[in-house]
Amino acid sequence: MRSDGGNANLSGHEAGLAPAWLREVETAVVTNSQILIYGNVRDRYLIPDGAGGWRFHDIHESLWWCLNRIGYPVMVQADVIDGITALPAGPDGEAAAKRLLGESLDGGRQPSLEKLQQLIERATGQPAAGVAGAVVLDYAARLIRDLTRLEAGEHRFFAVCEKLSRTAIPVHWDDDTPRYNPVIWIVNHERELPGWFIAGNDSVRRIAIPMPDIDDRQAAAEVLAPGLLDRNASTADREAEAARFAELAQGMTLRSMLEIVRLTRSRIGPVQSTEDAVRCYRVGILDSPWGKPALRQRLGDARGALARRLRGQDEAVERSLDIVIRSVMGLSGAQASAQPSKPRGVLFFAGPTGVGKTELAKALTELIFGDERAYIRFDMSEFAAEHAAERLTGAPPGYLGHDAGGELTNAVRKQPFSLILFDEIEKAHPRVMDKFLQILDDGRLTDGSGSTVYFSEAVIVFTSNLGLKVMNDRGIVEQNVTADMPRTELEERMTGAVREHFVDVLDRPELLNRIGDNIVVFNFISAEVAHEIFDIQLSRILGMVRRQQGIRVTLSRAARDTLREAAAEAAVLEFGGRGIGSLLERAFVNPLARQLFTIGTSLGKELVVTDVRLDNGQWAMSLEPGTVATGA
Repeated sequence: MRSDGGNANLSGHEAGLAPAWLREVETAVVTNSQILIYGNVRDRYLIPDGAGGWRFHDIHESLWWCLNRIGYPVMVQADVIDGITALPAGPDGEAAAKRLLGESLDGGRQPSLEKLQQLIERATGQPAAGVAGAVVLDYAARLIRDLTRLEAGEHRFFAVCEKLSRTAIPVHWDDDTPRYNPVIWIVNHERELPGWFIAGNDSVRRIAIPMPDIDDRQAAAEVLAPGLLDRNASTADREAEAARFAELAQGMTLRSMLEIVRLTRSRIGPVQSTEDAVRCYRVGILDSPWGKPALRQRLGDARGALARRLRGQDEAVERSLDIVIRSVMGLSGAQASAQPSKPRGVLFFAGPTGVGKTELAKALTELIFGDERAYIRFDMSEFAAEHAAERLTGAPPGYLGHDAGGELTNAVRKQPFSLILFDEIEKAHPRVMDKFLQILDDGRLTDGSGSTVYFSEAVIVFTSNLGLKVMNDRGIVEQNVTADMPRTELEERMTGAVREHFVDVLDRPELLNRIGDNIVVFNFISAEVAHEIFDIQLSRILGMVRRQQGIRVTLSRAARDTLREAAAEAAVLEFGGRGIGSLLERAFVNPLARQLFTIGTSLGKELVVTDVRLDNGQWAMSLEPGTVATGA
């Protein structure tokens, strides 16, 4: 019963080089009357060509290669778009299809469910002796409108198919092993067909096509390498380029690798190398800030600018800049892997509240991307519940809203060159932490709609208050670090608490390993730094009063000193810069607003705050006309 196709002449060794899922199809036709293929079904697959080479085939060509090789004379294909066709194409295929179905093909007209049911019944129900063939139903999920509400005809169609799966009998091919005339369903997800049709049905073999692993990508890259290099490139150069391409294509399909080669050879726009083509394919042709001379120039002047913006955090600024420079040079994680799909940089900011962790993240965003709007923030206290993980990537397929994507994946798809801040990471549910593991390890996430989003051009920043307080042996929470503690001890205690949280509390040591030594510890706000922050914030307030109300306000030395000392105390009591801002709002802005609302401009356009005091728990002030030389 073998056809005349060349596949029948393949050696067993060559056939054994075919993808594993295809070799599973070869055995399934002996034991199962129906086969459900799902997963990476729209990819290209490397198939031996019988002459020592390889070809890229789609799923139909691959299935026909397999079935034809083991003796099937025809593979009838049916879908809602192209109708009913056959492989091999041409008179031989049409004749074999007519023997299998008892009638000629319908010329590609869109088939009804009744027609498909007749086709399957004739092919698998009681086939004539020796009449062999397979039926492939592609885009099978599109045969029905609503999986949750099957119409009468749709329900009957699947009920008949379920019965046929159990009652079909193998076909005897001369002296060969009896095989079924299989019905092969092709879907993206196995949940796209009725659960009652598949569940508990041993006659339906489920075969998942996985994403290509490193060996698959390496084999494909070796075939594609000549298209990446000059014709005269040496064998060693081609092997090296193939290995590099396989690493670059982590998480991609072979179809994507084919398109990247086409893009590389086109030399269109900014695409001048394989790396450029991979980046453009992943995130689009956008202006990348990483290779621009302006970024290097900004980094050269960054220490002073950041130190002025972030007071009292010289060590944190220095450590963060080292990591950013490493990211700019493309050397993040270079000691562990040459994989460029990981995020450009990862930072873990640990320290007291209000000391500038978020401010430094914003400053780095402006430094790298030239625009603070490239900063994306997620408050992880909103992700404390287990189901909150779905907010990041969207609901799973089959659930309401799965096609809308997630908050994180949508944001990164829209803005791939960005700094992503996950604030107060310790408050997130452990299931959310698992998402971060995939981001840090693979540099990608797949949302509920099945689309992959890449983080290879982003900087990831986590902030945390871990380590400020710990629980002692008696179960009592106590202060772990203090403002007067030496810097080395502060770092040891903070990093130790972070490691303990990830390893012992969350049981996620692998996530800590991905963060590595990128833990940046922030100092407490000292009294001296608090005075500097106070002056800056007070100046902003007085400037806004001048712009909004047209009134120039100055402070006497006594009033300024009273506020300054109160602000320093608020900062030291664990509230940092936010404590200073809150104090100024209570002790200065509120009483000033009350006074200006009451007196208006009756005292003139220039006023002096002569006194600030706390009366019965409420701050008050005295205003007089005029100015003082010490006014801001």
